[in-house]
Amino acid sequence: MDYPLLNAFLTIMWVFLWVMWFMLLFRIFGDIFRDDSMSGWGKAGWSVFCIVLPFLGCFVYLIARGKGMGEREVRKARQSEQEFRAYVRDAAGTSQAGAPGHVDELSKLAGLHDHGDITDAEYERAKEKVLAG
Repeated sequence: MDYPLLNAFLTIMWVFLWVMWFMLLFRIFGDIFRDDSMSGWGKAGWSVFCIVLPFLGCFVYLIARGKGMGEREVRKARQSEQEFRAYVRDAAGTSQAGAPGHVDELSKLAGLHDHGDITDAEYERAKEKVLAG
């Protein structure tokens, strides 16, 4: 059971490097197949290049398309965020029948009340009507 500390350190380092390598491969293949601007032949070519010559293929891919990887990821994140916000606005802003929802009506009432167009009593009555349905 003689396993020096340096050998343990080197083993941990190699395992870490292999995990990093596989993460890089998954990231590159994910980028290849998510890129809508690349043709099918381009995707097949990059995939074969990264499978047949993995180190060279991955490094060439990172050099040739590395900047675009980040831009595509940021664009996809922004698009997802916009879709999520639109969904939340749609779900919170309108009822199922398509009429203005409680949130819209309550915010309009609050604006009228804050501006001084309606009194406290009128605001409370209107709010009760909105919440009652």
